[in-house]
Amino acid sequence: MDTLIAQLQRQFRDYTISLYHQGFLDDQFTELKKLQDECSPDFVAEVVTLFFEDCEKLISNMARALDQTGNVDFKLVGSSVHQLKGSSSSVGAKRVKGLCITLKECCDTQNYEGCVRCLQQVDIEYKTLKAKLQDLFNLEQQIVQAGGRIPQVDI
Repeated sequence: MDTLIAQLQRQFRDYTISLYHQGFLDDQFTELKKLQDECSPDFVAEVVTLFFEDCEKLISNMARALDQTGNVDFKLVGSSVHQLKGSSSSVGAKRVKGLCITLKECCDTQNYEGCVRCLQQVDIEYKTLKAKLQDLFNLEQQIVQAGGRIPQVDI
């Protein structure tokens, strides 16, 4: 059992480090993890779940606004992307935040094609991050179920 726990913990460390090195996460995610404790063991998963729910709504709103060919409300898209950028920043979703900055620039210049292209990238990136974080949370659950502790990962 100890070897299983050690293996899972090593896998957790390696996977976490890879998420940072690949640019999916930044230091804000580390700060968020520090707020999680024994009293609220699912804190990060709950915050991240709310973030992803917010992402879906905002991306859907922007897609609808951009679907109004010839009558695009760039202010509405810009407002939504500003919200998404703030949410991304607060959970440490580095790639999503970076794409939001580019999308905001496209909105400011009313670059329709750029907005559509960036929004597609934001959608792909958020879905990729969601899957990767789900894998990370699953690893955490496996460690706890095996009787181990989630290791502290220094980046």
